[in-house]
Amino acid sequence: MKQKFVIVSEYGLHARPATRLVNQAMGFQSEITLTAFNRTVNLKSIMGVMSLGIYNGEIVEIKAEGEDAKEAIAGITDFMISEGLGQISK
Repeated sequence: MKQKFVIVSEYGLHARPATRLVNQAMGFQSEITLTAFNRTVNLKSIMGVMSLGIYNGEIVEIKAEGEDAKEAIAGITDFMISEGLGQISK
């Protein structure tokens, strides 16, 4: 399962929201990745997420593989939208 988002947070995925996003991902057993700029990192790694330097307006893809992949994508999608970090992208 995967979902693309456009980052709408004014400051992008800086430290505080990135940490909350990583913590959200850790709640699932699936392997979850974040892809931006043709680079893919483990969404459960704060260093990996921060290394991408994602700013407002960037398109990112979150992909989950595993037993709870569907729930992981749904939960992360809800989190991204409710926290004002991202909106679903086509």
